[in-house]
Amino acid sequence: MSEQNPAAHRDVPDELERALAAEVSLGARLRHVAVGLAGGCTAALIAVLWATEPHPLPTRTQAAFAGLIAIGLAWAAVAGWVLTRRRPLFARDRVLGARLALVAAVVTGVAGTALTAARASTAEALATALAGLTLVAAAGLLLVRANSRRRELLRLRDALRREAS
Repeated sequence: MSEQNPAAHRDVPDELERALAAEVSLGARLRHVAVGLAGGCTAALIAVLWATEPHPLPTRTQAAFAGLIAIGLAWAAVAGWVLTRRRPLFARDRVLGARLALVAAVVTGVAGTALTAARASTAEALATALAGLTLVAAAGLLLVRANSRRRELLRLRDALRREAS
């Protein structure tokens, strides 16, 4: 993959070269910057809102704010981790992001359904549960795709190593 070593460049399969180039491209890095800024700014805004509230908030509101701050900080941390790496991650960032999305979807779905069940009608609770299940299914699908992509890239890398040795 190195431009300084033409022999190594010749042995890299085109598919692996394209996939790895896409992982370290400017566009991919800018997407991670956007994700990090969105997560960090969201966490900061909620923390400021919470800190400047003149009266103590109800416990459930505090729990919701703490959860949202944790999710925002987690996205900022993932983006920071990816941006500090100077080499291809073989889709490890996708797997980590998908796992984070799945955890956030499960927590949001369960909490939303529990709150709706306690405060609203059965139909509204079912609608909330259905929305939560949809989010969890979408996040689960993303995780399956990310794991598949990672396995594919690692398989290509291992095949390349076997051929080289």
